[in-house]
Amino acid sequence: MNSEISMTQTALPASRFSFQLARSAAVIATVTSSAVLGLWSVQAQAAEVAVAVAANFTAPMKKIATEFEKDTGHKAELSFGATGKFYAQINNGAPFGILLAADDTTPEKIAKEGKGLADSRFTYAIGTLVLWSPKAGYVDDKGAVLKTGDYKHIAIANPKLAPYGTAAMEVLNKLNLTSQVQPKVVMGENIAQTYQFAATGNAQLGFVALSQVMENGKIREGSAWQVPANMHEPIRQDAIVLNSAKDNEAASALMKYLRSPKAQEIIRSYGYSF
Repeated sequence: MNSEISMTQTALPASRFSFQLARSAAVIATVTSSAVLGLWSVQAQAAEVAVAVAANFTAPMKKIATEFEKDTGHKAELSFGATGKFYAQINNGAPFGILLAADDTTPEKIAKEGKGLADSRFTYAIGTLVLWSPKAGYVDDKGAVLKTGDYKHIAIANPKLAPYGTAAMEVLNKLNLTSQVQPKVVMGENIAQTYQFAATGNAQLGFVALSQVMENGKIREGSAWQVPANMHEPIRQDAIVLNSAKDNEAASALMKYLRSPKAQEIIRSYGYSF
């Protein structure tokens, strides 16, 4: 009798332990299943969009694209170049979903021609033009070096393709220096090549985008004259969704993300305004 009682008392805790173990396993399985389903759901909803980006906006857009993917799961495939060339490529059927132009006229033209969604267009940044040299102390804060400097070459982006080149020519005209400076001009295909001409010393000076020489709110190296905004037409940089991406979730999400405080903080850190 005593031995039967002892066996029953021993078996009872073991049974309870088995029940608790089974219940824990079920809970773990449920949590794991939910996590997997959640991950699958995020992956299923993630999308990609091909973005044509004006060369001057290279550095901030690389950062924005990284944060965009972290925050939304969507991916932006970036291509960088001259706005004029992107326009030609879009006309020839290039598979871009969004254009981040260096001006506001190209997206407007695309909308009028029915190649983009007119109601998606907005100004994502206003650019700043600077006269820059990699040599410290060479460019003064008034730009007088344009008239008095002993430079042999000055780099300017092709004004037919790049809005920063157009702005640079407007500045020279305003200063009555076009005829004096023109023989020294080395023309870049876009603002990225223009910067390279100056950075490598092939040109002692260059009219470039502030974003190319600014980091953490300061000129990274060399010396620069930040051209007053009233010396040229505003460099309004507009974005537009192209027809191929009208139903693309990543395109819609990126256009919204560019207006977010996080993206705008990155944009401001490179010297742009709104």
